[in-house]
Amino acid sequence: MPEFSLIQKIIIWAVPVVFAITVHEVAHGWVANKLGDPTARILGRLTLNPVKHIDPVGTIVVPLILLYVGNFIFGWAKPVPVDWRNLHKPRRDMALVAIAGPAANLFMIILWAVFAKIIMLFGNIFSDLALPLFYMCSAGILINTVVMVLNLFPLPPLDGSRVMSAILPPAIAYKYNQLERFGLLILIALLATGVLGKVLGPIVFGFQQLIYSFLSI
Repeated sequence: MPEFSLIQKIIIWAVPVVFAITVHEVAHGWVANKLGDPTARILGRLTLNPVKHIDPVGTIVVPLILLYVGNFIFGWAKPVPVDWRNLHKPRRDMALVAIAGPAANLFMIILWAVFAKIIMLFGNIFSDLALPLFYMCSAGILINTVVMVLNLFPLPPLDGSRVMSAILPPAIAYKYNQLERFGLLILIALLATGVLGKVLGPIVFGFQQLIYSFLSI
């Protein structure tokens, strides 16, 4: 990446992060509302206003630390509340609510890729405006790919675990869901040891390359 100022780096990375985590969470709440649970709507969480979804640690502290120590920024938002008891078919519908988040990230990957292609075709890629916008699009593709792939990992409470829980027999699903109390610790351990990167890294890189190749970016 070219040498951008700190302000430019914040904008280039923060805008895609905010959209990635905000739209992801809104998608969960929107599908839950359609399937019978109005909790997110009642609490005012079906909005693209990022302020409603800010988690002080995940949305502010962690991204700023990552930006300070390196050229990458990542974070998370407050989870949208879903009351499974209001859903028409709880096991099936929880899986649909869960998959809505990664599906929203896939949609945003496509949008960022299309914007990048438009900049390449109709703008001077090396101009003062086009270059930062192009790198913002690249950051948008990367961040949404990471969020999508990570959330599909079948570790409670990640979205992939909700889908897995719907597939497993009820008795096994109950025991499987008990892992949720240790989920964050397990995730941190997998990150710290590099295991998660080795498992998900090739998937993230391969998917990125597929998008870039498809649109010739």
